[in-house]
Amino acid sequence: MITCFDIGGSTIKSARARSAGEIEIIDRVATPLDDFSAFAAALAERVALDKGQAKGVSISIAGVVDPVSGSLKCANIPCLDGRMIARDLAEAIGLPVWIANDADCFALAEATSGAGKGHRNVFGVILGTGVGGGLVIDGRIVAGAGGYAGEWGHGKALQTRVGQPPVEVPHFACGCGQSGCVDTIGGARGMEKLHKLLCGEVLSSTDIIDRWREGEAKANRTIDIYLELVSVPLALTLNIIGSSVVPVGGGLSNAPDLIEALDREVRDRTLRSSRTPLLVKAALATEPGLIGAAALGHQELAHV
Repeated sequence: MITCFDIGGSTIKSARARSAGEIEIIDRVATPLDDFSAFAAALAERVALDKGQAKGVSISIAGVVDPVSGSLKCANIPCLDGRMIARDLAEAIGLPVWIANDADCFALAEATSGAGKGHRNVFGVILGTGVGGGLVIDGRIVAGAGGYAGEWGHGKALQTRVGQPPVEVPHFACGCGQSGCVDTIGGARGMEKLHKLLCGEVLSSTDIIDRWREGEAKANRTIDIYLELVSVPLALTLNIIGSSVVPVGGGLSNAPDLIEALDREVRDRTLRSSRTPLLVKAALATEPGLIGAAALGHQELAHV
């Protein structure tokens, strides 16, 4: 058995996992942001509930571990940023610790237990507040140099002249320090920013999508531009990595017609001809981070 965690900037979720697909929720607590001792103690207290049966700790986290140095980049939990996180937590807890990015854990969960099960090459996409992604090949996370493989949401990827008739869309600044990233447009906040630029209206992403469904002209224009901006870099990504299925999670995945429309645009732009959907709604609506962490932990435990 392992103890697994899904850690974000506000909450630590915990569970015990006797196998990769069998998890039992323990609880959730607030994330200590500025005190590493308090953070480590919060995890150790949950591990102690397993009464010595846990053989290791596996973590899904909103951050990226450099696979060479072991250093964590985690902007929203300051006490962890720059730490050799697996080493430091292993010393504090007294068990092996394995850690991966939350988007990677999402992709692993979908590849092993969800919509990607049975596929060798799975690219998991998150369209939430922003944009994320993770690549799994042969059931293993592909972290790549620096741990950033799968991060299709970043880099100067967006077109600036889009749509019919064409419109100029500027390269918005991104939180990663670059501009023109898919993350600035592809998530819910990006869609809202795009609608304000194109139509001069401040609407939520859910309102924009609802109006699009109703055939409202302004919303149609926004979604048409959105689909083109997002599908081009995603199709390029899939041409490069060759995934046969793309589970989509995050808040925008709750609009299945939007995902279907994006799927059509992506398939029209990829080299591989497919009559069946490539982008599909993620199958694991409940706790994919914990399921992915459980799968990661049991993979690593098998090699200890």
